[in-house]
Formats: sequence, C-alpha cells, structure tokens
Amino acid sequence: MGNANTGFVHRNAALLAVEMSLPQVTVTSDEIDEMLAPARKRLRLPKGVLQRVAGVYERRWWRDRENGWKQGVVLAAERAMAKAGIMRDQVDLIINASVSRQHLEPAVATTVHHSLGLPTSAMNFDITNACLGFVNAMTMAAGLIDSGQVRYALIVGAEDVERAQHGTIERLNSKTAVRDDFNNQFASLTLGSGAAAAVIGPADEHPEGHRLKVTQARAGTQHHELCIGDMHDMRTDSAGLLENGISLILDTWKDANDAGHDFRSIEHIIPHQVSMVYTRNFSKITGVSMDRIPVTFPDWGNIAAEAVPMTLAHHQENIARGERVLLLGVGSGLNTAMMEVEW
Repeated sequence: MGNANTGFVHRNAALLAVEMSLPQVTVTSDEIDEMLAPARKRLRLPKGVLQRVAGVYERRWWRDRENGWKQGVVLAAERAMAKAGIMRDQVDLIINASVSRQHLEPAVATTVHHSLGLPTSAMNFDITNACLGFVNAMTMAAGLIDSGQVRYALIVGAEDVERAQHGTIERLNSKTAVRDDFNNQFASLTLGSGAAAAVIGPADEHPEGHRLKVTQARAGTQHHELCIGDMHDMRTDSAGLLENGISLILDTWKDANDAGHDFRSIEHIIPHQVSMVYTRNFSKITGVSMDRIPVTFPDWGNIAAEAVPMTLAHHQENIARGERVLLLGVGSGLNTAMMEVEW
C-alpha cells in the first residue's frame, strides 16, 4: 500500500527525562503590532491579527542575542541528564533537531556536544525535518537503543527566531511590500524561541522510565512548496498548509487506529503548537476533546521542532503513571509522525 503509514514498534526504549528552557525576554503581539506600524498604516492592516487569527499573544526571545540559544539548550540538557540520573560519560549519542542554525556547517550538534563536555565517543549529528525533527530524532534514537548500538541518547534542540522576525518586520515595513507579502510572511511572526532536551535509555534498566511504544509516520511531500524558509526569510501558504496538514494528520490517524493502536483513547495528546485554528481542527477531525490537548502557543508561539517536547515538559506533572501520551509532530514538507508513550 503506497499511501499507508510507516510503523515503528519500540521494544526496549524509554523516555527517562524531558526538560525545557524558556528565553528571558517576553515579546507581546501588541509589541509586534507597534513594530509593524508603518506597514499597518500603509497597507491598512488592523491591530491584533496575530491574536485573532493565530491565538498567539506572546513569544520569547533570548536576552543574549549571540549565545542565548546555546545557554538555553545546555541548561535544558543538563537538567534532563540530572533528572535521568546519567553522567556525561554515559551519553553515547547526541542529536540536535532544531530548525534554527547560525551556519550551514558545522552541525549544531557539535557546538552542543562541546559545550556540554561530552566524551569523544559520543556520536553527534543534526536531524533537520522542519518542525518534526525532534520526534524523528526520538524515533531514531529508540531504534539504536533497541538494536543495542546505543545505551543512552540525548536529543536536544533550540530555536532562535528574533533575527528572522526582525528581518520579516523590516521587509513588511518597506515601501515595496504589498498585502500578499504580509499574508505570505504572517506565519513567521507567530514563531517563538526556546530549547528542549530529552534523554532516552534502555527500558529494561529503567523501570521508572516512560516506555516508547510505537511511532506512526506518513509523508505528504507533494506539498513540499507550501512553506519554504531559509535563515533570513520564511514564506508560507498558511491556508494550504492548514488544509493539507490536517488532511495528512487525519490519514495517519485513521491508519494507525485501523492498525489497532487506538489513539482515540489516549489520555494526553500533544500536537505541534501552531495556532488555535489548527488545534480546534485537529480536535474536530479526531474527536479528541480539547481538555486532553495542552496548549502553549498562546504564551510561547510556535517553537518549531521544540514545540512538542517543550509542551510535554511543561505538562508532564499532570500525567499519571500508566497513562498514555501521544506526541504528534508535523513539519513543512509535509511530514508527520505520532509517537505513543506509556507514562
């Protein structure tokens, strides 16, 4: 079946810890409106569009514009390793899954590896798959643990959107910008900065861990041109991304349930944090009530690949032992993956 899901069964991998780090500077959507005053006046744009359309009221920026992201991801990683009870020399693998990067090379993972003082034996590399990267990295790490090649894996990521948002605001305020430019670049104004880290290890050695059960993944790459970004600019067909992203998720969801995974009964569903329109559409098509879906985008914005792990880290105190959690990643491309975790 060429259009079916790809399924991964995780046999001996557990999530031992997930932690996050929030940047120090809060930037409200009202402040973004003020920064866009020339564009709003010239293009006759109303105030409050970010709040009304996306449901994003605030986002965060790092106080240290050069090294804030690095300090944030190191802090999250140190917290995660401490909570998991592992030392630096036990880390066999570190994967960076962030979208943000200051350079095309070397890999961001090398900077984090060095900053953490990890051993030379710890393999390190990046996985980039838009906002799906962190869930992809967890799936890869689980496979390596199941195969016995890796004992402990550290998944990290940090997003830094301030420079991109300043660039977007500058372009929209230019005299050549038109309404189509605002529509195409609107999504970049909903982004936020933040960092997350997770430790995955062998379940048979950690009965206190949270068992990774299955991952269901699916590709919809005929839509790969709906959102295209580089280190300075991101242009998005927001309506097309919403429509086709929801369709891809629904197809994945249906096939997963047809395969007997019963995602409908899972107590905690953590989807990618995009907007209220997206979240309500997801709730409607799956029949999952909103009270089972924790949301963080109103306060943090869309933190790209770190949106799911940061929301999980924020919500984890509300999860009881034995309950099930579904991590639902989706990224430009389009690709999606749904990972079930037994808490």
